[in-house]
Amino acid sequence: MIDFRTAPAGGLVSALTTVLVATVRYDGHYTDPGGLSWWYAASWALFAACLLALRKVPPRRAVVLVLAGSALVAATGLVAPARTSTDAYRYVWDGRVQAAGLSPYDHAPDAPALVPLRDDWLFPEGAACQDPAVSPLPPPAATADADCTRLNRPTVHTIYPPLAESYFLAVHLLAPDDSRLKPLQTGGALLSVAVTGALLLTLRRRGDPRTAAYWAWCPAVPVEAVNNAHVDVLGVLLAVAGLGLVARGRRGAGGTFLGAAVAVKLMPAIVLPGALAGVRHARDAAAVLLPAAAVTVLSYVPYVLLSDGSVLGYLGGYVEEEGYDDADSRNRYALLRLVLPPSLALPALAVVLLAVCAWVVRRGDPERPWSGALLVTGTAFLLLTPGYSWYALLLVALVALDGRWEWLLVAVAGAAKYVTGLAFSDANAVGTIAYAVAAVAVLVGAVTRRKTFVIGPDVAPTAPPGVECEGRKIKGT
Repeated sequence: MIDFRTAPAGGLVSALTTVLVATVRYDGHYTDPGGLSWWYAASWALFAACLLALRKVPPRRAVVLVLAGSALVAATGLVAPARTSTDAYRYVWDGRVQAAGLSPYDHAPDAPALVPLRDDWLFPEGAACQDPAVSPLPPPAATADADCTRLNRPTVHTIYPPLAESYFLAVHLLAPDDSRLKPLQTGGALLSVAVTGALLLTLRRRGDPRTAAYWAWCPAVPVEAVNNAHVDVLGVLLAVAGLGLVARGRRGAGGTFLGAAVAVKLMPAIVLPGALAGVRHARDAAAVLLPAAAVTVLSYVPYVLLSDGSVLGYLGGYVEEEGYDDADSRNRYALLRLVLPPSLALPALAVVLLAVCAWVVRRGDPERPWSGALLVTGTAFLLLTPGYSWYALLLVALVALDGRWEWLLVAVAGAAKYVTGLAFSDANAVGTIAYAVAAVAVLVGAVTRRKTFVIGPDVAPTAPPGVECEGRKIKGT
């Protein structure tokens, strides 16, 4: 018997997967960024339609649909090599270097000591070097058998934290010979579905499980977590698990997972203020922060013992390269610079973020730590205006936990700056406009929600779909 409440959503998810396959297969990042942007737009439009249709599906049936759709959507990222990022090639290389018994922090890929590890896939020659995605090898790194490399920044040491490096090694050891990027992409798909599972488990107790679709069906997931195989997805899984444990009162375990997330990609540290929401005693804060710090520090120990050089790798150089220390560089702090001189952008960012963190810790809901984490993370994105779309994977997962869909436009803005900007003569202007639109949407959403959910003495309580009101308290179904 056809379920007329579930069938439309299922049909739209099928359409979404079809469009995502075409999007991932379209190799236009360098040759036709405008055309690729239209495919992105079609994917996001169908994604929005899927979410609207899901509102009519009963929560219990929605769980099955969300999980099945997550697997289908993630699988679309497997249909082509990495299209819009070369980071995964560095992951493969770092895994190979570790398997040879060397520290990934000791040598840049162009180092003479690593020449025996080269092959003609990662270090091609001749016509393959005409590909705009490859990097030339400067003398004397170039050899008779290699003129260029698929690795970005081949002259600098790796930047990735220790648990990310452990993941690269594990994938290398488990992967068949000559499997290239497919094991990392497969790992990204499995981790993406695992994030969906973690979201559903958390939302079963606190929230509407249907909002897990904000992650499960989001076009950013198959593109960035699967096709480009960004290790960020592992950090997202650990961060979601950590916040879920904190919400259940298991602060020590939650802090442990959050520390592991930071040791994969430093960015998840930004959710820590959310994990401290509502904390009134130093011992409660320490219950989260001490395990998080211990796990992060201890994860570095094996690499410190193995390495001759700094285990921070290219981190300092990356911060300088991306312009985080210079507001005039690479259109950093674009929204702040619309209203402030560049010299005040960085101090203003620090003041605003500290104020938001303080508000979250003081006024945040300890039973919904992801709500404060989303506010801090989203605010940081709007102030920093990053140009790499995969950074937003963490934000998407927090939206799935909290349900404030308007923050997804921040993820759209990152993709617009990274891809669509290439189709215009002024890519920075595209990014600034996209982030400005996202900021307006977030502000409108905040005002609208405040008017909707503020319950006064003469106002009947209201709640979003899938949530029932009981007296003056809002209770999830």
